[in-house]
Formats: sequence, structure tokens, C-alpha cells
Amino acid sequence: MDSYGISSGLERFRSAWRSYLLQSFLAGLTTLVILLVLSLENAVVIAALGASAFIVFGRPFDLTARARNVIGGHLLGFVVGSACALLPQEPLLASLASYALSVGLAVFLMVVLYMQHPPAAATALGVAIRGCSWETFLAVLTFALVLSVVHFAFKSRLRNLF
Repeated sequence: MDSYGISSGLERFRSAWRSYLLQSFLAGLTTLVILLVLSLENAVVIAALGASAFIVFGRPFDLTARARNVIGGHLLGFVVGSACALLPQEPLLASLASYALSVGLAVFLMVVLYMQHPPAAATALGVAIRGCSWETFLAVLTFALVLSVVHFAFKSRLRNLF
């Protein structure tokens, strides 16, 4: 089987199973803590959390897992989504265009400002759809900070899993 097949994945797991279990546990525990603190009213934004947790704990040494990228990317996504939420939402095509603009603009700014974090594009989209509020801002900031702090605290024990 090729180097990206199931058997090679199982071999990597066998050789580093403790890391796989620890990092998956940290991803789940961090997500639980964040969900206990945040309101599920922000679910459309919190959905980006799962993808961020995957990057932070599955590929902890990638550029996109750095605190600058996680925090900066999600804050950029929030700002861009908030701005796009202010655009006209009628007719339907206008609202869809503002949602699409939020993703495109967030990607552009993250790349230009060297804060690439793909799940932050989902933050931009979620905020553009839901609208901005202090609660949403605190939700975005909280989950970005918690992920970054746990990542920093355990970095010496983490490894890229694939």
C-alpha cells in the first residue's frame, strides 16, 4: 500500500500511540471546557472550534497552529464577518454575496498578514450569518485563547500526528 494508505497510518499510530491518545484527549477536553463556558447560541461560530482543535492538536508544529495564527486568524475572521454582517441582506443574493465576501476577505487578510488559520474563514462566515455581538466576540476570543494556552502548555509533549 502507498505511504498514505491505511496500513501506514496504523504503523504510525503503533509507533506513537501515546501521542495520538494524549493529543486527541487534549482536543476533546479543551473543547469540553470551552463548550461549558460558552453559550450554545454561538454554535455557528463555535463550529470552527473543532477544526481549530484538529489543527492545534493534530499538527501542533504547523504554521497554522501557532498562537499568532489561531488567535489572530479568528479575530480577523470576527472583524471581517462583523463588517460583512452590516452589508445589505436583502434580496437573498445580497446576503449570499456578503457571506461569500466574508470568506474571501478573511482568507485574503489572513494570508497578507501571515495569520493563516483555515478555520477562521468559518468564523468569518458564521459571524456574517449570525451578526456580531459582544457575546460572539468573547466566544471567539475565549476559544482561540484556550486552545493557544493549552497548546503552549503541552507543546513539549506534542508531535505532528500525520
